[in-house]
Amino acid sequence: MNIPWKAVAPVAVAIIIALIPAPAGLPQFAWYYFAIFVGVIVGLMFEPLPGGAIGLIGVALVTVLSEYVFFSPDQLAKSGFSSARASLSWALSGFSNTTVWLIFGAFMFALGYEKTGLGRRIALLLVKAMGRKTLTLGYAVTIADLLLAPFTPSNTARSGGTIYPVIRNLPPLYDSKPNDPSMRRMGSYLMWVALAATCVTSSMFLTALAPNLLAVELVRKTAQIEFTWVQWFMAFAPVGILLLALVPLLVYWIYPPEVKEGAEVPAWAAKELGKMGPLSQREITLGVLVLIALLLWIFGGKIMEATTAAILVISLMLLLKVVTWDDITANKAAWNTLAWFATLVALADGLTRVGFVKWFAESVAGQLSGVSPTVAVIALLLINFFGHYLFASVTAHVTAMIPVLLAVASTIPGINMTTVALGLCLQLGIMGILTPYATGPSPVYYGSGYLPAADYWRLGAIFGVIFFAAFMVIGVPWMLAIR
Repeated sequence: MNIPWKAVAPVAVAIIIALIPAPAGLPQFAWYYFAIFVGVIVGLMFEPLPGGAIGLIGVALVTVLSEYVFFSPDQLAKSGFSSARASLSWALSGFSNTTVWLIFGAFMFALGYEKTGLGRRIALLLVKAMGRKTLTLGYAVTIADLLLAPFTPSNTARSGGTIYPVIRNLPPLYDSKPNDPSMRRMGSYLMWVALAATCVTSSMFLTALAPNLLAVELVRKTAQIEFTWVQWFMAFAPVGILLLALVPLLVYWIYPPEVKEGAEVPAWAAKELGKMGPLSQREITLGVLVLIALLLWIFGGKIMEATTAAILVISLMLLLKVVTWDDITANKAAWNTLAWFATLVALADGLTRVGFVKWFAESVAGQLSGVSPTVAVIALLLINFFGHYLFASVTAHVTAMIPVLLAVASTIPGINMTTVALGLCLQLGIMGILTPYATGPSPVYYGSGYLPAADYWRLGAIFGVIFFAAFMVIGVPWMLAIR
């Protein structure tokens, strides 16, 4: 029996790492856990199995081997401690994560747009108005996210729940289908533009990403430094405006669509709109429900969580027969993404639980002793940005990394703590471009069928470098100039 190399690679990588002695200061069990985590990430990159299956296998492996890879000898020695029960509780923890269910809700919203035809209608209207060139559609998506960002503190709700359900109807109009060679005709381009745009807007506004607010609070408690909404916006504006202006064009060059323009498509869209006739009752109902969700996401933060709002609207969609339960259970992409992201959230959280993240941050940052303040700032921002490869949640990243890196910065003579603190916070949105699990909308676009794993990881690295370079070359000098 021939075993494909893509199936062997994750196992081989995990075993090789596990055989290497644990670095100084890191317990051996934590190193074993890290080996399994890296194996899972390699599996997600090569995809010998669907992402949900790979995540489930990784969680199962840790649970079975929990006495050797998840718990310290002191924990195991405690009277009454049950490693089996504790590891199972951890393994299932991702399924109680609110962001995971908000991502699932985004797929249900997309399902509603599909079943009612409202998504196709809006897509046709966009194509009729701006569909002569694919590039202008990219800018339309970017502008839509920019307009919603200041008022929507969840980029999953904003991009995954509001923008994605609409734009997923656009590629089929250009004969660009998911999980098909035709995906590159236009769908792949549009999906990556949407993701890149929401990463930029998430950094641009304090209120565009919930972890931004958490980071500001941690900075206030840790470093006694406070930022206002205006200070945040002014500090990132030069970088943000430049990136938003360039993102559709950069994607157009780096990941070009095969269909560049065509006057016949807008003309065809106008005819199709005529065939669809006036809005149906189901379309109107869904439109009202989506508006309710959007208003709750923007203004209802004190009333209910974004995930609660999504679940409420999905329930109303069922009651009002916008979609059926059979429609929901048949949505394989949604359930696969739910399993994949829930298990990955647990696995990434495990890195913090076993102490790997703290060890990593302290070990690398500890090398900064005696360096100049300028070099220290660059190094801290570099660690913060690319260290996000270890996280499946921006919230988890903020909680684990920001206090540690601020503490390290405070020990370096002459360093500007305000610049460091603001720099660390402003990176939170743009670092979401790195991986298919880096931020809430990532798994939504990854699960669209238009961004194959190899393309996603490659583009994530390329745009990660571009975003980081723009931040360092333009953003940091600007922050120093306006301080």
